[in-house]
Amino acid sequence: MKLLLQNVKQLLANDEMERCDVLVEDGIVQQIAPQIDSTADETIDCNGHLILPGLVDVHIHLREPGGEYKETIVTGTKAAAKGGFTTVCAMPNTNPVPDNVKTMEQLQEKLNKDAVVRVLPYAAITKGLQGNDLTPMEDLAEFNIFAFTDDGVGIQTADMMYRAMKEAVRVEKPIVAHCEDNSIVYGGVAHDGEISKRLKLPGLPSLSESVQIARDVLLAEATGCHYHVCHVSTKESVRVIRDAKKAGIPVTAEVTPHHLLLNEEYIQEDDANLKMNPPLRSKEDQQALVEGLMDGTIDFIATDHAPHAESEKEVGFRDAPFGIVGLETAFPLLYTYFIQQHNLSLKQLVDWLTIKPAEAFDLPYGRLQEGCAADITLIDLQTEKEINKETFASKGKNTPFHNWTAKGYPVLTIVNGKVVFKEDMNG
Repeated sequence: MKLLLQNVKQLLANDEMERCDVLVEDGIVQQIAPQIDSTADETIDCNGHLILPGLVDVHIHLREPGGEYKETIVTGTKAAAKGGFTTVCAMPNTNPVPDNVKTMEQLQEKLNKDAVVRVLPYAAITKGLQGNDLTPMEDLAEFNIFAFTDDGVGIQTADMMYRAMKEAVRVEKPIVAHCEDNSIVYGGVAHDGEISKRLKLPGLPSLSESVQIARDVLLAEATGCHYHVCHVSTKESVRVIRDAKKAGIPVTAEVTPHHLLLNEEYIQEDDANLKMNPPLRSKEDQQALVEGLMDGTIDFIATDHAPHAESEKEVGFRDAPFGIVGLETAFPLLYTYFIQQHNLSLKQLVDWLTIKPAEAFDLPYGRLQEGCAADITLIDLQTEKEINKETFASKGKNTPFHNWTAKGYPVLTIVNGKVVFKEDMNG
């Protein structure tokens, strides 16, 4: 199968663009050239839109099995394709949890059958995500798992994390951590700051995140484990990670689009579409995240796409589940509101969503080069439109960005040479 993409613009290192054509054959990028004269099974005129490597997101929730009313593998991966993501990594907080060979086999079969994009599943660190007993990590590592995590809950004891890291090193897999010390959460639902006090909401202290990161980086140093920190949200966390990297500890970290774009001051009323964990923090925390991303302390951006039913979010801030969706809005929001505001380059943004996560985990994706897998995203940088949650491919409509205006929407997504999402390219 030959696919010829004509009249695309390729992004150069200096943020300039040059016109080119791209020839794909049998799932591989065969040629990138100013003009390609070749007979193809399908030719697509791309109308001068920007061509990028397929986006990579190492932190999403597909909810299946067990939470199909929130999201399914089909709807979640269609949302990924619509957002330009070609490789995503699915968290294990499902029912049942992929914490043994049987459940992992069942999950892999379901992914192979239903996923529209490439999905690399996580396996759990502890059985049932309960923090008490390690999973059979050696057996689980035999599958094509991405890493081990108990995302959604922090590993509460140093002993359990220490043993998990030692075993992860032995089976050559990373440990990925949601960092939260439950002993100092105090029932918090919003950042422990001025807004939570004004709205009379239980405050969630920054310390609950940063103290666990501090513990874990020392354990990573002792074991040599690749330790990755999910959704960093506080200035103290950034400081700990920066110091750990300076000390040569093998730690990587991610930040979400919503923590880069929002802070606690956006919470002006009891709107649970602004409730996520970790919560939106202070302006100072937000600035620290931006600085950490720019200086390399934070390695890349991940969405933490967390769909919920609308009825679950309608009960208010105190009782609604944590989390928002993000796959379909990440690139346009970051392109429109983050790049220009901080005087950053488009190339930097693309790297944080493609090559940086791939390099951090040694994945062969996130590149647009001859000989690489034909994972391709085409972006319309010109058309401006409102984000409308009712048009989402995801079942989840829980977003604080409904009605925000943005540019930079994906119009074509290709995975392994196969078109998995396509919109009208004539604007």
